[in-house]
This record gives sequence, C-alpha cells and structure tokens, in this order.
Amino acid sequence: MTFEYSQEFAKKQDQLDPLNSFRDKFHIPKMNGEEVVYLTGNSLGLQPKNVATYINQELEDWKNLGVEGHFHAKRPWMPYHEFFSESLAKLVGASPTEVVAMGSLTNNLHLLMVSFYRPAGKRNKIICEAKAFPSDQYALASQARFHGFEASDVIVEIAPRAGEHIIRKEAILAKIEEVGDELALLMIGGVNYYTGQVHDMKTITAAAKKVGAFVGWDLAHAMGNVEVNLHDWDIDFAAWCTYKYLNAGPGATAGLFVHKKHHGDANMPRFEGWWGHEKESRFKMPDKFVPMNSAEAWQLSNAPVFAMAPQRASLDIFDETTFEQRREKAVKLSGYLEFVLDEIAKKNNANFEIITPRNWEERGSQLSVFLHGQGRELFDKLMAAGVIADWREPNVIRMAPVPLYNSFEDVYRFGQKLESTLK
Repeated sequence: MTFEYSQEFAKKQDQLDPLNSFRDKFHIPKMNGEEVVYLTGNSLGLQPKNVATYINQELEDWKNLGVEGHFHAKRPWMPYHEFFSESLAKLVGASPTEVVAMGSLTNNLHLLMVSFYRPAGKRNKIICEAKAFPSDQYALASQARFHGFEASDVIVEIAPRAGEHIIRKEAILAKIEEVGDELALLMIGGVNYYTGQVHDMKTITAAAKKVGAFVGWDLAHAMGNVEVNLHDWDIDFAAWCTYKYLNAGPGATAGLFVHKKHHGDANMPRFEGWWGHEKESRFKMPDKFVPMNSAEAWQLSNAPVFAMAPQRASLDIFDETTFEQRREKAVKLSGYLEFVLDEIAKKNNANFEIITPRNWEERGSQLSVFLHGQGRELFDKLMAAGVIADWREPNVIRMAPVPLYNSFEDVYRFGQKLESTLK
C-alpha cells in the first residue's frame, strides 16, 4: 500500500476499513472534550461498551437467585469458565479442551512450570530471553531456586547482538543446539514486550523439542494480536493475560493452554485444587485427586464470575471478526504509523529509531520508538496533548494502534500532535 500523510488519505482508509464500525463498540477516553489518540492497547485495552451489561447480568442473577445462580443464572456460574473455551481456542489455535480461563499470568506460569520444569541430572537448563518482562524473570529464577539451583547456574539468557535491539532467530536456534541435552525448558515471550518483536514460535519450538526439552510461551503480548497455532506447533504449554489486546479490564482473569498429549496424566506433577478434579466425582469429595482430562486439570478454584464477565463481553466482539480481518488492518495501521514517524522525522530533522522489526511478519500492532536526543520531556508533552502511549526506560515510547478500535485518522492525529510538540 502507498501511504500519504494527509487527513484525506486517513479518512479514505477508514471509510474502506471493514472493521471501522467496531470502534463504536468501545469507550474512547476524552481529554478537554476531545477523544484522545489512544495507542496503548498493548498495555491496557479499552472498555467495550457492552461490559456493563454483562456485569449487571451477573449482579441481577446474584440478587434474584442467590446460590442458585450457580445452576440457573443466564450463564450458570458452576461451569462459567467453560463459556470461554471455544473463543479462546480460536485465538490460540487449539481445541477447546486445551485452554482454560483462570488465574493471573504469573500465577499460571508457576502452576505450569510445576508440571513442565522437571530438572533431572544434567538436564536442568532453562533458555529464556534476556530482559524478559521482569515478572517472567522472577518466576523463572524462583523456580530454579525451588529446585535447589542458583538461578545463574541454570538460566541461559539470549540477548541481542551488541548495537542491535532484537534477538535474531539464528541466535536462539544456535543456543538451543549448544545447550542440547542439558535443556529442560525453553520459555520465551512470543512477542517481546519492549521491542514488539514477534518470535518464530513454530521454528523455535521444533528446535527445542528436537533436543528433548519442554517448551512454553508467554503470550501476554501475542494473545489477540498475532497468529498463534499452539496445538499444531506442538507447544507443551502457554499462558497469557487478557487486559491488553483482549480488553478484559485491569488485572482481568488470565488463561492457559496445555497440549492435549499431556491431558489425563495422573502422574504428572502439579499443584492440585478442587476445580481441577474430574467433574463426575467432584462433589462426592473424594480423598484422592483425579485430574480432568483437559487443561482444566490445572484449575485450583471455581471461576471468579464478576472478574470474568468483562472478558466474555470482549470475546463476543472478537467472535464477530476473523483473525485475517484483524491482522490485515493491524499490518496497515502499524505500517501507516511507521510511515508517519518516518515522514515527521525527515521533515523535522528528528532522530526516531523504530526498534521493532520493519518486516511485518516479525511484528504485531506494537511499534517501539527510541527517541534519540528527545527523551521523557517529549513523551510528557505528547501525553498532555492527548496522545496516550507508553514510556519505557531508558528512552522508548511504545505505541500500538489496535485494529478493533483504532483508526487511520488516529494515526494521522498522532502525527499532527507530534509535529506540533516538536515545534
């Protein structure tokens, strides 16, 4: 597509956009009576307008039914988590039995690593990315210590080359081969939170499986953003949050995936809870845990209905679209943002280094921009002008035009506000 930095071009693209009407399904924050340019759906998605209806339904059912809401609510609370499985499975390329809505991201990662980080003899190493999101780093290090290791002895970090920002796939594959039969677990973020780089999960998974390791992916920045086919790629486990691209609200209930081949294994180590026990005998209160033959076996407790209702509201919007529609628009929107940044940098002699890969196959909605010679002052001025983006030390602005509610005119307006700020 040939881009133009003009309001006319942006309006024309919005008119041609098949997802244009979906913007009206979300609340757009305002500043001084004007809609902000909201470019931080990679951090917290906007509120779908239908959320209040979904929460109020549960409140009404609680008010009118009391405990009987577990069985007779519009969406009965007893199997409430089951109402999410089909939608989540479509987003990650899995069967409904391989996913479950539950917990929080890091909590789920810990529960999964109980099962899938099982060091034995010299096979005790964990490969991860250097400067992963801190919560992942803490989780991996604490799992290593739990098994009696010094984290520095078993965690193998892969970093970008000197002077580069992204981790080359060849470096990951080479490190997997080098660690070889000492590798117990590979766990990396499918989309790097800082740079927005999308890893080749299929190829990297295959390489790690070849040397006998378990493979897990943190999909916090991938879920609802990029293509994922967890089952076909033979990934052992994955976990995600839902408050970013899935628009489920701050601290929303997360989810996890466990490949079908691991289901029903009563001997697999796991931390067990009542709601992971097989449904047929759960209420007979047996002494011995019998895992459900699905990813639900990793559940501990019953569903937090009020916390999950916003996620169901958002998933219903996702179900009205296809991945292909969302991806096509995401590529165009991020491409237009890239173009606008380049145009403004040239016109204003500014040095904006886009550290997200320029190759569209290696990125999702997010663009991360290094502000050489600018810094926090420019970011603060943009925020004051009504551009809601995200700052990361030492000098990066992360921006993510999201296909369900961002428009081409949003990107044009961002450009205008950026130019005004620079001047």
